[in-house]
Formats: sequence, C-alpha cells, structure tokens
Amino acid sequence: MIEQRYADLIRQINQWDHAYYVLDAPLISDAEYDSYFRELLVLETEYPELVSLASPSQRVGASPIEDFQKISHQVKMLSLANAFSLEETYSFFEKAAKELDRAPESLPLFSEPKLDGLAISIRYERGLFCYAATRGDGQIGEDVSHNIKTIRSVPLKLADEHPPDILEVRGEVFMPKAAFEKLNQLAAQNDSKRFVNPRNAAAGTIRQMNPKFTAERDLQFIPYGIGEYQGLLDFKRHSEILSYLTSLGFKQNPHTYAFAGSFSAFADNYQQMAELRDHLPMEIDGIVYKIDELALQTTLGFIARSPKWAVARKFPAQHISTPLLAVDFQVGRTGVLTPVARLEPVFVGGVTVSNATLHNMDEIERLGLCIGDVVEIHRAGDVIPKVAKVTALGLDRKAIIMPLSCPVCSSAVKRTEGQAAYRCTGGLSCSAQAAEHIRHYASRKCMNIVNLGTKLIEQLYNAGMIKTIADIYTLTLTDIAELERHGEKSAQNILDSIEISKTTKLSTFLTALGIPEIGEESAKTIAKHFKTYPAIAEASVEEIMQVPDIGPIMAKNLVEFFNETKNRAIIAKIIAAGVNWPNEITTPTQAQRLAGQSWVLTGTLSIPRQEAKALLESLGAKVAGSVSKKTDCVVAGIDAGSKLTKAQTLGVKVIDEAAFLAEFVNVPKDDS
Repeated sequence: MIEQRYADLIRQINQWDHAYYVLDAPLISDAEYDSYFRELLVLETEYPELVSLASPSQRVGASPIEDFQKISHQVKMLSLANAFSLEETYSFFEKAAKELDRAPESLPLFSEPKLDGLAISIRYERGLFCYAATRGDGQIGEDVSHNIKTIRSVPLKLADEHPPDILEVRGEVFMPKAAFEKLNQLAAQNDSKRFVNPRNAAAGTIRQMNPKFTAERDLQFIPYGIGEYQGLLDFKRHSEILSYLTSLGFKQNPHTYAFAGSFSAFADNYQQMAELRDHLPMEIDGIVYKIDELALQTTLGFIARSPKWAVARKFPAQHISTPLLAVDFQVGRTGVLTPVARLEPVFVGGVTVSNATLHNMDEIERLGLCIGDVVEIHRAGDVIPKVAKVTALGLDRKAIIMPLSCPVCSSAVKRTEGQAAYRCTGGLSCSAQAAEHIRHYASRKCMNIVNLGTKLIEQLYNAGMIKTIADIYTLTLTDIAELERHGEKSAQNILDSIEISKTTKLSTFLTALGIPEIGEESAKTIAKHFKTYPAIAEASVEEIMQVPDIGPIMAKNLVEFFNETKNRAIIAKIIAAGVNWPNEITTPTQAQRLAGQSWVLTGTLSIPRQEAKALLESLGAKVAGSVSKKTDCVVAGIDAGSKLTKAQTLGVKVIDEAAFLAEFVNVPKDDS
C-alpha cells in the first residue's frame, strides 16, 4: 500500500508540474499542491529505500519548453524547501545550527518577502545584458531574452564603471496587482481567457513568442541573489549582495530584515509580514529566510533540490467557505452579462468579502453550482475574489438561470453561437453600455468628432447631458460651457466639430454604431453591397450572408441590432439631427476598374496611407494587410521590407509610388 501510494503521488505531482510549468495551465491551488508534495516528502523520509529518480523531489522545476532555445546554467538554479508553521521554520534552522555546532539564536538570518512570480537568471558580460533564462529543470532553462529585455526594471547596462567580467543576476519576474487587474479586465471585455493569478500571468507572458505583448503588460523584476560570476567580487553576507545589485540599477525588494534566529524573532517577523501582505503592490506567498553569512552557507551546502541554509515559510491559502445567497447579472461596457455571486459575508485575505465573480454560465456549469450551495472563495493571488468550488450542496438548491432580458434596459439577451458570453441586444439604448458607445461613436475611425474626447464624454455623461449617441446632437453652447475647464470658445469648437461630423459615409456611420463583430472593413463591404441605410436595416440574415466575407455571426448580430426598436429610434433621431451620407458618384468604368483585385501597400508613402487605401477601395480593390499568391499588385514605398520581399518571391506585380500616382492620381511620373 505504501509503495502504491508513493507511485501515485509521483504520477499525480508530475502531471500537475507539467500542466503548471509547461502548459501554463495550473490544475490545482498552491495549497493543495503543497499538501500532496509534503506527503511525498514524508514518505521519502520514512521510507528512503523507495526514493525514485522519477520523483519530483529530485528535480527543481520542469523540462524546458521545446519552442525556446535551451540555455545551460553554469551554477544550478535550485528551489527552496517549504515550511508551513512557525515550529517547522524554527526546526529547519535548529538542524542547520546543530550541523554548524552553534546555537540557533546565534545564527545571522535575513528575511525577504517571497515574490509570487517566475524565477529568472540574467547573464551580464562586462556589464552588458547577454541573455536571460528561466529556471527550467535547474540545469537547463529556456532562453527568454527577447521578453526580459522589455522589462523596464531590468538594466541593459549595469551602473558600474568596472563591472565583473561575468555576472548572473537571479531574481523574480512578477506582475504587480494593478497590472494584473487591468489585464483581466481587458480579457473580460474581449471575452478572452483570464489568468488565474499574477504569477500565472507573469509566467504566461514571459513564454510569449512576441515581445510586444510582454512590453504591454508592465512586468517587473527584483533580484534575490547571484549565480555564476567572474571578477573582483568580495562579499561576506547575502545582504551585501542585494545592496550591490541595487547599486547596479536593480529594484530592491521591500521589507527585508536582518535578525538573529530566536523563536520569538521568527514569530515577530512573520506577524509583521502577514499584516503587510495585503498592502503591498505585488503578491507575496510567504517569506524566505536565509542564513546571511556566506561562509556558513558554503559549509551547509545543498541537498538534491534545495539549499540547507534557506527555507520558504509559506502563508496559508486565502480561501474560506460560505453560503451562496444569490446570483446577480452585471452588464459590462460591451453588453456582456457577467454573473456575480452574492455571498454570506466572510473575512478572507484581510478583507470582508460579500461578492465574487463567476465569469460566465459555462463556469457555473463546470462548478455544478446552484443558489443555496456552500462554496469555497479564493483571494490568494486574485484581486477580485472568485468562487473556486462547491464544498457542500444546499438543502433547497435553486438553479442559476441567465435572464432573458437585460437587467438594465430590458432588451433581449442573446448568446452568440460558439461564444461563452451572453450579450444585451439593447446596444445604443442600454445605459450600462452608453458611455463606451458614445466614445466609440465619436472616435477618429468613426464619426471623428475631434474635440469630443473620452474625458469630456465622461463629464457630459455624468452630468446627465448625454445618455445615448443621439444626445450628442442636442448639446448646446450653455451645456458645454458650464462644465469645469470649458468656456464659450471651447464649447463652440466642440459644437463646430459635431456639425462637421454630420456629413459622413454610410460605411463610417455603420462602423460607429458599434455592432458586435462589424468593424471598419466589414462595414465598407456591407454598405457597398446594400448602398442605402434602409436596405441594410431591413435585410435578413440570409440576404446579409450573400455579401462577400460576411459570415453567419456578423449577419445575425446585424439583424438583431436593427430588430431592436430602441436602436432604430436612436438612429432616427440622429438622421433627423442632420447626419447624412451623400451618394458618392463615380463613373461605371472607374468604379469597376480594380473590382475583384487585392492590393497591398508597403513602405513609406508621400501621401497618407489611409488616403491611398481609400483611393484603391473607391476603384473597387480590396486592400489587404499581407501578401499572398492571390495578391494582384503591391505598391512599394520607401524602405519597403518583408512584404516587398515576399511579393518578389511569389512573382506578384510590384509598382513604386510614382507609378501608382501617375496611374491613378494623374501625377506625372518623374523620369529624371
């Protein structure tokens, strides 16, 4: 039985490690994982003859991901042993003191907040950034230099006139709480995958192949030590190393302390950090205690996967069970309905929690959740509490049902096929979506009301002056001039911009309505096909699907939008206010000249890119963003790059800008 349990633990933990380290998709909470790993270590201590090389206790992390280049660590990157109580922490250093033949109280100790992120080693040669690698299995990691170089807190050149020949700086890449909240809010708006916690978000970001995404996510790096080095470095204590790294330009871990290893000192230090935890800008999941004196570290050495001179005291998981009293549905800025759990208030993670997110109906079904059940709430690593699982079924369970009508505007609620989200179809008339609709409508790519920016829209909306996009056209000089920081001159400029914007294109107006999935290009295609607003508004799903490149989801969204009488009423007010789109008259020969052709613009042009694009589209061409075998012609401006190379490889016709202008704008080609 013992052997079977040991084998089961190895198999299960290795499976969780693969999901966490390789797939970036954790299957269980940290607390659950720690309990299983702890059981494994107990069995290996009591039955050393069972210890297998396949055991996760014999390695540090997981195998490197195949998509990344491999980097060997010259100095092995180890993990830390864990302690889960004051007694275990003290016992760890009692053993170390005994091996050193010293009293525990005489040990020089150093404590650091245990940052909840991803361990990274950054190599510098003669003070210049060389490469960065993940821990991997401790000996071989993945080269993630392209992403680490985008992190602002990682210096590309060390602030040292005489840097060591080689210096490996080891530390933690993490995502601050504010950045994590912003990232998941954006994911909610886009109906995309949310990250479980900031650590998972940081790990997933570092393993992106495109560094552009990493640069946008506000990751930070704080060092906790060094690996290989060559040069005149002479340190006596670990704390001196951290001070040196700070002098080189790295961020300093806040709230580090030096103390002697008495039992009461550990207790005081833990209590202090536990109280600080929720007030820090980053997530920490414990405290790292190290013997500060490097000579003592060397004497103690290491075991298979961790040093004998450092231990991580883990905080207890921030979760607790409480009854689910009700579920409300909140309407987001894009019309998505999100279920929110109303809970019996409980104190967890330093705050009283009475609400928690349920994400969507698929998540409710996955949990098997009903009103009246007792649920487990997690705050560990999460800015917004979430329902993790059902811990007990309620006696009087009630099913959670998505409302058929919007709780804000009473419009119908629909679920788009193939998507998790349910949306309010109220669109323009739903006050929960109003501010975002108005901002989108007035934006540069839509109605281009140049003086009506986001802050002004918020002022007008909060003052009750505009509630829908139609209200833009009822604003008066007095309305705007009364707002803070706006006088009569400013107000008149805004009214002038509104007046100028009234003359537009049908496709632009269609884009400005903010119909789900109907963007700039699809709006142009639809407007070109139907030619008039009434024809679009009265079209059926089948008729819209006859339009090139318009699929069933777009067609259904369009029909549902115009079937909503409140949307039609708002549009009628806008047209009555004078918004119009004059017919664009072109000769049949001109209109058909490039019909059915695909063109690509690349490089720097002397005329605005949008102007060149509009010209080609007016002649019937479709302007694509990439070159393929189906491309008819490429217009190559100055410094044309990969698109030009691909066109030449595929044998696609290429013309320069001078030829383009001479052909379509009647500008003589300069042959000089």
